[in-house]
Parts: sequence; C-alpha cells; structure tokens
Amino acid sequence: MNEIPSSSLIKSYVDDADFYDCFVSDIDFYRGEKALELFVASVSRSPGWFNFLMAVRNKLISRFGMKDLGAIDDVNLKISLENINVGDRVGIFTLYKNTQHEVILEDKDKHLNVKVSFYVVPNCSGAQIYATTVVHINNTFGKWYMFFIKPVHKLIVPTLLQRLCSMKNEC
Repeated sequence: MNEIPSSSLIKSYVDDADFYDCFVSDIDFYRGEKALELFVASVSRSPGWFNFLMAVRNKLISRFGMKDLGAIDDVNLKISLENINVGDRVGIFTLYKNTQHEVILEDKDKHLNVKVSFYVVPNCSGAQIYATTVVHINNTFGKWYMFFIKPVHKLIVPTLLQRLCSMKNEC
C-alpha cells in the first residue's frame, strides 16, 4: 500500500477508518484533465469481469439490506462533467467533493460508509494518480462484507489504474 499524500482531502477520513488503501500509478498523457474526468474515463472502461462480479454482489447482497449499486462502468457519458454537482450520482457512487486535482465519491448504507478518491499530482512527465479507498464499518454485517470484499478490491483498483495508464490517446 502506498502513502496517501498529506495534501489529499481524503487523508482526513483515514484516522478512524476500519479499512483503507491507496494505490498509485503514473500517467504520461496528463494535460490538465480534472480528477473527475480521469475517474470517469477509468471506470467507464472497466473489464467485463468487474460487471459480472458487481452483478453477483448485487444479487446476493440485496437480500441483506445493501443497495443494488448497478455496474461499476454504469456512468452516463452523455452528461457534461461540468454540470455534475456534489450529491449527484456518478456510476455506483455519489459525488462528495470535486476539485481540479481530487474527486471524492461515496456510498453509504446502514452497513458501511465508503469514500473513494482519485487524486492527481501533476509532474514534469505527466501526473501521478492516487486511488484511495476509505471504509468505515457500521455493524457486524459490514465486517463480514469487508472480509470478502478486501481481496477483490485489491484486484479491482490496480486494474482500473492500469487501464487508465493504457488510455494514452483517448483522454
């Protein structure tokens, strides 16, 4: 796991978290895109196996009072990212904070509070993208859920970052 930059807004949510991780990747095509643009570009091209896992998750988990979140790549690409406001849905998450260099999205239910950050740190060769997830568990079911989700999560986030890095000519 990588260190969360101290300048990242998500850092303030880590102290009392039950789980968090941070993955980082370098992109050489960065030309000033907003963090939200890079997040949407990443999740909108998720591999098919992500959506399969989300469909299985949604079917099983809805029996225990958790939301059916839909597919991870279920972002509406026809809307202008400039018209998205805090509180709006962006795929499976709700927009929580949105700055040029960081977007924080969240999902809350009675079992978990999850925040996800894409934090962009420009440099002379492009940028570093930090993908951080912070989870606060609310009850015993949330603990069980995280037990099963952690190993999958550690595959999903690096894969999204790899796919972002391979999109050089598409952003």
